[in-house]
Amino acid sequence: MQTMPELRGVRGADKLARIPVKIDDRRVSPPKPAWLRARDPGTPEVLRLQQILRSHRLHTVCEEAACPNIGECFGSGTATFMILGSICTRRCPYCDVAHGRPARPDPDEPRQLAEVAAAMSLRYVVITSVDRDDLRDGGAGHFAACIAATRTAVPAIRIEVLTPDFRGREAVALDVLATTPPDVFNHNIETVPRLYRAARPGGDYAGSLALLQSVKWRLPDVPTKSGLMLGLGETDDEVLDTLRDLRAHGCDIVTLGQYLRPSPAHLPVERYVAPDEFERLRERALELGFAEVAAGPLVRSSYRADEVAKAAMLAGEAV
Repeated sequence: MQTMPELRGVRGADKLARIPVKIDDRRVSPPKPAWLRARDPGTPEVLRLQQILRSHRLHTVCEEAACPNIGECFGSGTATFMILGSICTRRCPYCDVAHGRPARPDPDEPRQLAEVAAAMSLRYVVITSVDRDDLRDGGAGHFAACIAATRTAVPAIRIEVLTPDFRGREAVALDVLATTPPDVFNHNIETVPRLYRAARPGGDYAGSLALLQSVKWRLPDVPTKSGLMLGLGETDDEVLDTLRDLRAHGCDIVTLGQYLRPSPAHLPVERYVAPDEFERLRERALELGFAEVAAGPLVRSSYRADEVAKAAMLAGEAV
């Protein structure tokens, strides 16, 4: 069966025209500090791996988000793939992914992803997706198929999933994922609860916490992970309260990174968090009981995912 092509989505101001808290596109973000500079990703190894991706019609979040760490991750045998298309059913004003009506899931995508993981000699893969509120299971079945196909193609690989919140479909989604559990389950809380209406209007703070807790109940041996963007206007006290909430709901690993504005139509950056502030928050998070914390201006949810997961598992064994 041939999958219908995706309809063209909308971005920027068109995408965000109907969100509840309107964005003042005349507000400028503060100038980037000297220490916030992306590395050059155009290494020969990155270019070689990108050619493999194009030959299999796949793209990574590493490329789509212009991640500054792409060379580091590709070089260490780690990549993050976005499945279920490039059109999202949500309108989050911090994100540059297009909004619209997605196509049906591509039944050949699990095989393609598995072939690419083998061709790239990946040791660790992160599988993520757009929000698919149009699907009865929120896309969980497609996640499970990708996990199964990738493990068959590369038996020694470790797989992390970075899922949507499966809004209203959590029980069905976890029933599916429990049949083919990942090595790490990641779902980003994204920001503090006070900023949810402005930054994540389609999400629910309590719902995201409940999802992480449900995964821990259903799959107690699978480390759970979450992440926050900083610089949207949150206070340090709010960040610490959110970290406490995550720990209270069984979250084992957390990432903290700097929010960067994709365009003037998106939420402005309120502040750039200095590296020493990130380190201080990392220390506080470890004191709260997280098994591992990655924190820094250029840290993203999948940054050094293999190393972070390994450190967290070793910490768990030491307890």
